[in-house]
Amino acid sequence: MTSYLSRLSPVPGFPDYTGPHKVGTIDVELPVSELDYPSPSPDENISTVQYRIFYPCQPDAKGKKNVNWLPAPQRGYISAYTKFLGAGSMLADLISYFPNHLSYISIPVRKNAPLLQPKTSNNRWPVMIFSHGLGGSRNAYSHLAGSIASHGIIVFAPEHRDGSTPISYIRDVPSNNSITEKSAARKSKRTVDYIRLSHTPSPEVEAGRNAQLKVRLWELGAIHDSLLKLDLGEKLENLNTSSTSLLPFKDVMDVHTPGKITFAGHSFGAATVAQFVKSTFYSSQTSDAPSSYEPLFLPSSRSQILSQITPQTPLILLDIWCLPLRAATTRWLWDLPLPCYAPSGPGGSALLAIESQAFYKWSTHLAATKRLLSPNPSSSVYSYSKPGSSEKWSEPNFFYANASAHLSQSDFGLLFPWVTKRFLAAEEPERVMRLNVRAILQVMRMSGIEVAATSARDMEVEGKEGVETKDDGLILGRKGVRAWNWISTDLKEDCAGADAGEEVEDGETTEPSEAVVGNELMEQKQEAAKI
Repeated sequence: MTSYLSRLSPVPGFPDYTGPHKVGTIDVELPVSELDYPSPSPDENISTVQYRIFYPCQPDAKGKKNVNWLPAPQRGYISAYTKFLGAGSMLADLISYFPNHLSYISIPVRKNAPLLQPKTSNNRWPVMIFSHGLGGSRNAYSHLAGSIASHGIIVFAPEHRDGSTPISYIRDVPSNNSITEKSAARKSKRTVDYIRLSHTPSPEVEAGRNAQLKVRLWELGAIHDSLLKLDLGEKLENLNTSSTSLLPFKDVMDVHTPGKITFAGHSFGAATVAQFVKSTFYSSQTSDAPSSYEPLFLPSSRSQILSQITPQTPLILLDIWCLPLRAATTRWLWDLPLPCYAPSGPGGSALLAIESQAFYKWSTHLAATKRLLSPNPSSSVYSYSKPGSSEKWSEPNFFYANASAHLSQSDFGLLFPWVTKRFLAAEEPERVMRLNVRAILQVMRMSGIEVAATSARDMEVEGKEGVETKDDGLILGRKGVRAWNWISTDLKEDCAGADAGEEVEDGETTEPSEAVVGNELMEQKQEAAKI
C-alpha cells in the first residue's frame, strides 16, 4: 500500500520492507575520546564518529514514524548535493532556498523505537557494518539497510568524514561536563566538504585515495570498538540529542563471537571493507612486506578487531571499485587473497560480490574484480584447490542483474527511477534491490548467521502467500532467477578487450561514466577513466 500511494505523490517514496520485522532507527554521533580505536587517528580534526543504526523494533512502537531522508540542516545538504552534481557554489546556495520535494522524502522507519528482543538461538541479533560509496552518507542506503534489518539484523551505516560524502557535519565535543558547554558544543558544527579527485590513476590520485582510506579504515576500527562497548552496557555519550538512550543495545548483539560481524559496502565502500578485513587479517605479516608498502590501517596487537576478522567473516561487495585498492604503495596487500581463502577458510561461500550491468560491461575493471575475488589476485592463473590438499574452496558468489546501474544498489535508484531509466537504462529498481537483499541474506545463512526467512514475494512465487524459506539456494544458483546472472572468475570469460595476462590498468573504458565515477554523474563526459 505504501508503495502504491508513493506513486500518486509528487514526493519520491520508498517501497515497503519485506522482512517480518518493523524497523527502528537511531542517529548516533560519538566522541572518539570515549573509544579505544585500534590505530592512531589520521586526522585529529575528526573528533567524532557518526552512524545510523537500523534495527528490528517492537511492532507496536509508537511515536514519530518516519525520518527525513535528508538530515538537518537540510539546506546545507541540498546545497552540497547541488554542488556535487556540478553547480557552482553561488547557484547551489541559491537553489537550497527554493521549495523542493527532497526535503519531504522520509525513510519508512520508526525513530528511536524500542528494540525488539532477539528471537535467535543465542538471544543476540546478528550485526552488519555497511560502508557507503562516493556521494553517499549514513542515509543514502537506507532501503538496503532497512530491508536487511527487517530480517532480524542490526545494521550500522557510518557516515565517513574522508571527503567522500557531499557534506558531513561534525559536532564539537565539550571539553568539560558543564551543562552550558555541552549545550553550546552540540549546537556548534564543523563541516567536512567533498574532495573532488580525478578518476584517472596517477601518484597524486593514489595518494588522495589512500588518505581517504586511512580515515575510513580508522573509523571502522573505532566503530567496531563502539559496538563492543554498547553491547557491554558502557555509557557512551550520543551527541545527537534527538536520539534516545543507547543502553537497550546491551547484551543483544552478536559482536563478540569471532567471524560473526558481516562487513558490507558499495563502490568505494566495498573497497573500504575489503581493505579493512585484509589489513586486519594480514597485520601480523606486515614485517614481511616490501619497504614500498604503506599500511593504511595497522591495528594494535591488543585490539579486539584482530579476533573478530577471521576466514569465516562474511564479506558483501556491491559494485566494488578497485582503483583505490591498486595503488603502488599498497600493492603488497592487493596481491594477498581475501581471508576466506586461508587454509581453514570456507572459500567463496563467505563472499558475495554483486555487479551492476554497467560494471559488468566495464571489461577492464571486471578483470580486476575477478582477480580480487580469486585465491591469487597477483596472477591471471589460479585454481580453487587448497594447497597441499585434495579439497577445494567454494567459488565466490558473483552475480549481476540485467538492466541495473551503479545507483541501483543505493536509495537513488528507488527514489529517482525516471532518471536512472532515462540516462542509465536501469529497469525494475525495486526488483533489483530485492535480488540484492535475497543474495545477502542467503550468504549470511551459509555463514551460520541466523536471519529471518525470505518471503514468497521476494522469491517471486505467485499464488503462495505465506510461503517462505530459510534456504533460498536458488538466488545463489548459476541459473533459475530471471535477469540474475552468475559470473565466472575465469579471466578468459566476459572480459573482452582486457588482456587477462596483462596489468589491467592500461585499458581504457568506454562504458557508461557512472560505472567509472560512482555517483559523480556530471563528470561522465569529462574524463576517460582507467583503473
